[in-house]
Amino acid sequence: MDPDPERPTNGALLLEHEGVHTLSTIGFFDSGLGGLSILELALAQLPGHDYVYLADTANNPYGEKEGAWIKARGLLIVEHLSRVHGCEVIVVACNTATAEAIQDIRTHYPALRIIGVEPGVKPATLQTHTKSIGILATKATLESKKFNALLASMPTDFEFLKIPGTGLVELIEEPTRNDQRIKTWLVSNLRPTRESNCDTLVLGCTHYPFIKDLIQSHLGPSVALIDTGQAVVSHLARHLQQQQEALPASDSHGSLQFLCNIDPSLFLSKAQKLLQNTPLANVKTQLLAL
Repeated sequence: MDPDPERPTNGALLLEHEGVHTLSTIGFFDSGLGGLSILELALAQLPGHDYVYLADTANNPYGEKEGAWIKARGLLIVEHLSRVHGCEVIVVACNTATAEAIQDIRTHYPALRIIGVEPGVKPATLQTHTKSIGILATKATLESKKFNALLASMPTDFEFLKIPGTGLVELIEEPTRNDQRIKTWLVSNLRPTRESNCDTLVLGCTHYPFIKDLIQSHLGPSVALIDTGQAVVSHLARHLQQQQEALPASDSHGSLQFLCNIDPSLFLSKAQKLLQNTPLANVKTQLLAL
């Protein structure tokens, strides 16, 4: 089950870090850099574990691809993380891959713990006063059966404004962030939010928290932004906590490895600009032929 965004998350996770027990390597994957927004929280709140982050940057963005392709790609990546790197827990740190592929992944790999991320529609319904909610997400997410089933399960008195983020991921993944270009995109594409009674905007892609400051500045303080990254990490923490008694104690400080299918030095440079509070000088980055 994906993390329940309604669960209170204040950063106080359940996992005890003294005499921490380590599970097998924890895998993360995304179409590119977006999943780093969740990985950064995990590294800060769940240290002492070994992490492998696979960035499928050569195929970025997933949001413009067909569902069948995303499913096949997700299965291939999970197979690699599981077989080659020994991952028993894998975080699908991509809204689009979660929407299109997570059901197939769980069916094919029942022995693995697969944790997904989906737009925070439920917490948005608790946050809004006007009952008008904007959802900024990729085209593939907004058109997926999983996402639309989620919307269909909500009370009918809520208005949901679907806002495709076409082109925004590419702007965020540029080697040097160009705030002016991003602001121009926001002016052109967030018009439905500004021209409606919308008071809550769901950030439905893991890339978007990296420009949360620009989005908030554009929409103003009266619009609440919903991001479910913390809910995902809390879900991961609960799973690790459940495994503690069955695992031997370890004094490991943990490790982080990046797998990418673009120039590793370019990927590491882009990652470090986004993860300003997480030093990456000693992180191993491997070119992946996948």
